[in-house]
Amino acid sequence: MTMGPRLTAQTVAVVRALLTDPTKARWGRDIATETGLKSGSLHPILARLERAGWVESYWEDPAEHEDAGRPRRRYYRFTPDGAQTARLALAETTQSATRAPALGRLHPQPGCR
Repeated sequence: MTMGPRLTAQTVAVVRALLTDPTKARWGRDIATETGLKSGSLHPILARLERAGWVESYWEDPAEHEDAGRPRRRYYRFTPDGAQTARLALAETTQSATRAPALGRLHPQPGCR
């Protein structure tokens, strides 16, 4: 199994935003608005997700943005296996997070050093 991207809180936010409709292509500013991330944080995350094979991207047809008089948009969506891989990784991360606090509550028994 290949190693996936590190799931920081920001990466989890991006993955969850994309999982709201895994087959729908979303453009960067739309994802940024939903997650509250700035472009400088968002786009490296999307690039890592793409390198991991979870996400694919494509540029919109030039006619679409030229007719609208705006810059061209880059769209992102999960690959066929990417959404399932992301769901499993999020579930594993959540399970790890619920177990970790219990370790912090362990206290040595009297007489143990």
